[in-house]
Amino acid sequence: MKRISVLLLLSLVCLPLYAPPNCELYKNDADCYEACQAAMKAIRFRQGSYYSQQYFDQSIELCQSFAYSYQEKAVPFLKRGAFIEWKRLIDKAVEYAPREYLGYRGWCRLQFLRDYEGAIQDIERLRSMTIHDIGYCQTGDYHLNVALALCYKATGEIEKAQLLIEEQLNNKNVPVGLYDYYHLGVMEYEQGNYEKAIQSLQSQIAVNDYMGETYYFLAMIYREQGQEEVALQNLKKAEQYYRQGRFRSDTYTEPMDKIYLLDILEAM
Repeated sequence: MKRISVLLLLSLVCLPLYAPPNCELYKNDADCYEACQAAMKAIRFRQGSYYSQQYFDQSIELCQSFAYSYQEKAVPFLKRGAFIEWKRLIDKAVEYAPREYLGYRGWCRLQFLRDYEGAIQDIERLRSMTIHDIGYCQTGDYHLNVALALCYKATGEIEKAQLLIEEQLNNKNVPVGLYDYYHLGVMEYEQGNYEKAIQSLQSQIAVNDYMGETYYFLAMIYREQGQEEVALQNLKKAEQYYRQGRFRSDTYTEPMDKIYLLDILEAM
């Protein structure tokens, strides 16, 4: 129930960021107003379909600075693995509307390309341009500050990554993310800070007790501490969760700090 509540809250937070534009805002520019209308026609068709892409092309032709159409036209290329064409289009969206699309491009660089340095550049640039909260990734699963932390971890800047997540968790103005404590716990485990790792992973269970992976890492910590019986109990729970379908998954990519059933069985 708690997980569902967090998901609903995150979806409400993210909705304004990725909703279609209000065409009435372009009434004073006839070409861009018409471009917006064409984009609204495009999204009525299946994403990536011929008619959808044609309307986005029409939109861009009418108003070359209409960033929304570049971004939406780019999405199907990203999902199909045509990253060069995606990059060409999303770069245009960022050029014309950096505040709206830097975070999106940065998240996609992390999620799809594992381009950690590029993602860091995008998200840090967005942070430098934003007075208030920089917001969430496209899916709503991660605050962009946490996504940035994962990039720093991947590039070897572990302390910086930990500090970013800790700051995010201490920010009372935003909800705790679905996986924030999990990633922090994994970082602490990998650094040998076992007591802090246990605290973070137990906090993860309190926020989102949905993942077998959490129990796997708890088991690894207890094993390092010589508590083999407790480790085995956690591994059995991790296996149970995994067989029930309670684990990290993504339609297009492998989530960071992902653990598989084989990892659990081998540990057992």
